[in-house]
Amino acid sequence: MSDSPTVRQISVFIANEAGRVSEVTGLLGDAGVNIRGFSVSDTIDYGILRLVVDKPDEALATLRGAGFTVREDPVICIDLPDRPGGLAGVLRIVAEAGVNIEYVYSLVATFVVINVADVDQAVQMLGDRPIRLVSQDDIARPPS
Repeated sequence: MSDSPTVRQISVFIANEAGRVSEVTGLLGDAGVNIRGFSVSDTIDYGILRLVVDKPDEALATLRGAGFTVREDPVICIDLPDRPGGLAGVLRIVAEAGVNIEYVYSLVATFVVINVADVDQAVQMLGDRPIRLVSQDDIARPPS
């Protein structure tokens, strides 16, 4: 495992057809991969299923083996305070640090994924801020 304050996100490119998301999630479930968070975006012809899972290597191998086009990217995952205004407060900290967010989605519990243009720079910029960055090891732990 890694102690990096980033998480491995898997993007799966799928045809915008009924059953495609179900197919991907079924393959991962059959392979023993637990999906900890996901996001789906689409156009008329295709979709992108973004996933954060407990076993990214197994997920990549399974999906590639099934013929899917997949990409892996590092993303930042932040543990939100579980209270009203928690998300707003964290996003304010991120903005004040000068980090531009490209998209955000949530995971189990109070984790959110933030994709940025330069992950390493953003990690450095957020390093001394009052937020906790989540590692891949944190994602792999079962929920309490």
